[in-house]
Amino acid sequence: MEAVKPRAAGLRPALDLRKDRRRNRRVNVQLNGRFLAESGEDHTLLTENISCGGAAFMSRQKPAIGSRVVCYLDDLGRIETDVVRHTDAGFAVQFSVTMRKKEKIADRLTWLANVKALGLTDEREAPRYASGGPALVTRADGRVLQCRTIDISLSGAAFETDGPAPFVGERVTVGNLVGEVVRTLRNGFAIRYVGKQDAS
Repeated sequence: MEAVKPRAAGLRPALDLRKDRRRNRRVNVQLNGRFLAESGEDHTLLTENISCGGAAFMSRQKPAIGSRVVCYLDDLGRIETDVVRHTDAGFAVQFSVTMRKKEKIADRLTWLANVKALGLTDEREAPRYASGGPALVTRADGRVLQCRTIDISLSGAAFETDGPAPFVGERVTVGNLVGEVVRTLRNGFAIRYVGKQDAS
């Protein structure tokens, strides 16, 4: 009789949204955020449930069905959306994003959905806030990278860039702040500020 090979022990996520991308499985993760309506007005929101393809938001303001709104969500950053329906608590949207962006959202939602179930903690020590604005990052050799800010906190920031990312351990400058690259991301990198920064 052929021996049964034991499976390698390891930590597996209780929920992996990457396997449910086609079905756009929704999870009950609450994220604070805001949205910019077509009129230019800025309003706050809270996710009721969310998937890599869309979300239901709780909000006092309900943009018109069919309108395009830009959402800024904690942990996910800037997402362009189309309003598909109104709900009792707010409204629901479909994300208008690339497949690469959808994969990033699925990866992050998988983490957020499993943090509590697996007793995990986020490696980032300070609360981070969704951004999305442009940023100029100067590398150690003087080259300047045109980047987009993914998120930012009092201890560091993450950037997306079309060019080669700086090396881990490299010192870079963003405005008047100096940071050290602590990890590389797909099409981007994250830095930790060097020294104490002014919280203002």
